[in-house]
Amino acid sequence: MLFEVWAPDAGSAVLRLRDESLPMDTDPDRPGWWTAEAEAVDGDRYGFALDGGPVRPDPRSRRQPDGPDGESAVVDHGAYTWRSGWAGRDLPGAVLYELHVGTFTAEGTFDAAAARLGHLEELGITHVSLMPVCPFPGVHGWGYEGVSLWAVHEPYGGPEGLKRFVDTAHGLGLAVVLDVVHNHLGPSGNYLPAFGPYFTETHHTPWGAAVNLDAPGSDEVRAFLLGSALAWLRDYHLDGLRLDAVHALADTRALTFLEELSAAADALSAEVGRPLPLIAESDLCDPRTTAPRAEGGLGLHAQWNDDFHHCLHTALTGEDQGYYADFAAAPLGGLAKTMTSAFFHNGTYSSFRGRTHGRPVDVTRSAAHRFVGYAQTHDQIGNRALGDRLAASLSPGLVACAAALVLTGPFTPMLFMGEEWGARTPWQFFTDHTDPELAEAVRTGRRREFGAHGWAEEDIPDPQDPATRARSCLDWDELHREPHARLYAWYRELIALRRTLPDLRDPDLASVRAAYDEGARWIAVRRGDLRIAVNLDEKPAAIPLGNGRHRGGPGRVLAAWLPVDPPGPDGTLHLPPESCVVLADD
Repeated sequence: MLFEVWAPDAGSAVLRLRDESLPMDTDPDRPGWWTAEAEAVDGDRYGFALDGGPVRPDPRSRRQPDGPDGESAVVDHGAYTWRSGWAGRDLPGAVLYELHVGTFTAEGTFDAAAARLGHLEELGITHVSLMPVCPFPGVHGWGYEGVSLWAVHEPYGGPEGLKRFVDTAHGLGLAVVLDVVHNHLGPSGNYLPAFGPYFTETHHTPWGAAVNLDAPGSDEVRAFLLGSALAWLRDYHLDGLRLDAVHALADTRALTFLEELSAAADALSAEVGRPLPLIAESDLCDPRTTAPRAEGGLGLHAQWNDDFHHCLHTALTGEDQGYYADFAAAPLGGLAKTMTSAFFHNGTYSSFRGRTHGRPVDVTRSAAHRFVGYAQTHDQIGNRALGDRLAASLSPGLVACAAALVLTGPFTPMLFMGEEWGARTPWQFFTDHTDPELAEAVRTGRRREFGAHGWAEEDIPDPQDPATRARSCLDWDELHREPHARLYAWYRELIALRRTLPDLRDPDLASVRAAYDEGARWIAVRRGDLRIAVNLDEKPAAIPLGNGRHRGGPGRVLAAWLPVDPPGPDGTLHLPPESCVVLADD
């Protein structure tokens, strides 16, 4: 077996395999690389020592059995027998479901999560979007402080556990997308700086020195990240990647890393014969993120649409602090704008940023499925002081209205785990740092952050307290109680409509129409022959929908949260308080 490591500044390198120390040779064809041949089998422990220093884990480790600080282990990916016949699922027409392995079940493992996947099949989900699974300190955490970007968190079940999860999902017709973090690593357990210039002081980010995408040595760093991304898709048969915070990737090169990654993913997709979409989290409101590379775009396949979320959240809750201030003055108008033109900030002034922000979307050229729409995500729940979900403060009717706008809207819809039954368990920020100083810094920083917004320090959950993670685990018994059972039936009904009605999957943003009344708190959206009406007010609403487009009839009720009559002869719909309806032209 060939062992290799990139360490361009080292004068010597040693492979520590089992209990043997084997000197490594420089590779004459690859400057900075060291190699050694040795017999090894699956599970053998190893590491590298540079210039007589300590043994450290392999930067390209496929497994860290003892966590980020332990030795690496050999993984034989060819030993796993995959089920045959999986052809993948494309993004158009998809319904995504964001899932955190550590809190989806109390056990917090891949196998326990896999045992619940039948629930997602029944719900109508097409793609499971796993939050990060790279190794991180301790047992429990969000995963965004992972290291060893080629390995799998051992407490979740390690490499074999992830393979079993993906295989089970495929057997149920579910694709699996993985959240990967390229914009920062660690800090705990991050040994990459000991090997080479993986980070650069040329740029600084909220996490410190930036990942080196454009400074000297960046060719190998980009190859490292690219190889990691492709390894997830190839070795674990994953069906796509969600790219965390791509706006935080500092990259001034003419050919950007994201373009390279999208080209490589497209090439691998053609090779394996199944779709491999890349979904960006981006704060830029820039349609070039998903524009084809041939047209000067980055070529990513979709991007999260926070503007849609923020308009919807402010319309539902009335909150106006922080970035919600940009949307709170006219949230229903903002909803109408995002549902017809994708972004709210498309060159408009952002009071939160103190400048103009965003770029217009050409709705005649940008397919709606390239934008992901949602009412809740791990960020939008977990980054709140108490990690409270919408269902903790809103009526079931308003939660149902949010579901209607997301699941019948033009964008690729995404749910956050438990949302489908209006889960009231919080999803809080939790960590398990083994470094006491880092643990205290995180705890203090969290309290200081929210203390500045008026929260008492004692009210902020301690991220290091095991009870914080325990509170964040889904309570599956809720699913069988009211109002949760009724909400779950509503989500299933809406997803079934999306699956069976072509108008709800139409990618043409230019054809979407929206009307609203900010004072009366209603919004109505037309999608082909369908009309979706939502009343967020505590009073009934009289909504002038007009006559059906074809035969002039009053319209047919396809789904309604509360009993409602079709529009009268004049096209006026009388919608009960905090309710919603899906209508078809008669």
